[in-house]
Amino acid sequence: MKIPRSTKLVTICCWIFALAALIAPGAACAAIWQATVGAQRADEGIQALAFFPNGLWIHAGDSVTWTFPLPEIHTVTFLKQSPTFQQVRPRRPGVPGGGCPGTTPDGSSFDGSACVTSADDQLVNGGTYTVMFPTPGNFKLVCLAHNNMTGAVHVLAASEPLPHDQAFYDDQARKRQAELLSDGAELEGRATATAEQSSEDAVSVGIGEIVATGGSDTVSVMRFRQGSIVVRVGDTVEWTNLDPVTPHTVTFGFPIDPNPPQPPSAGVTIDTDGALHAEVMSPTDNVHSGFLQAVFQDRAGLAQSPLGLTRFRVTFTTPGTFNYRCVLHDVLGMSGRVVVHR
Repeated sequence: MKIPRSTKLVTICCWIFALAALIAPGAACAAIWQATVGAQRADEGIQALAFFPNGLWIHAGDSVTWTFPLPEIHTVTFLKQSPTFQQVRPRRPGVPGGGCPGTTPDGSSFDGSACVTSADDQLVNGGTYTVMFPTPGNFKLVCLAHNNMTGAVHVLAASEPLPHDQAFYDDQARKRQAELLSDGAELEGRATATAEQSSEDAVSVGIGEIVATGGSDTVSVMRFRQGSIVVRVGDTVEWTNLDPVTPHTVTFGFPIDPNPPQPPSAGVTIDTDGALHAEVMSPTDNVHSGFLQAVFQDRAGLAQSPLGLTRFRVTFTTPGTFNYRCVLHDVLGMSGRVVVHR
């Protein structure tokens, strides 16, 4: 009996589809997971510097899309892990001396052999960045703009079951955002109390905390507490950064610049106790503290870190209203003023 030609074609097509399914069983069902970068209070004064969630379990071949909903700058960065695990972290994307020679396009693939990173000046206010993970492994996620903002992507073989679904991660992200922002509100009160207890002429330059979970989350208060202070001619005001990781500045004058000055301005001296000190004689003076920042924590086997520059004093020699800001976070509303009476 002769088999019709049409039947042969159908049989051949069935075998082709079956073979394709055997060769690439996961190709048709690769998932795209959703995550978020950062959270903030409505007035932008409290920033949760974290990935939500900061731990994801996915299958090889899946992708993760991170959404950047805020104006605060972040990156999604996976440093090269082979042959040198956790290769040197660059200061910013594209800056020589680190493990990322430059940024990589949206939709890049990461397997640990080469760095993948988003740009630090484009993905804000709803931008997205997607990374595909072709091979199993455990990969560390970092933000190059914020130390101690880390997470992890655990990539399992297609045959292994996943512990959670997208709904679980969405719920976890909402709860973690609420927890960190609540912590920030408590820290804000502590910063005000610390300044008031220290001296009538003291200001807290932000405050924050680091919380270790699956990765490392940070919450930072981007405000001066007390934000407005009244003193007399000849008084000295002291600013102290209480944040364990986030840098700030105390800057009088200086036009807004996308590349803020890092060294203190000319005329800033160092007191015998290590605090920076300057004089301001006019509301139009340009006086800049440089970065006020705690040093990184000491690590066993490495040289001890020196004390960080976290305090800045200013003596006011004339009356007037002196406005200042943090040049790193003024777009978030981090500004203050000193009213000087005779």
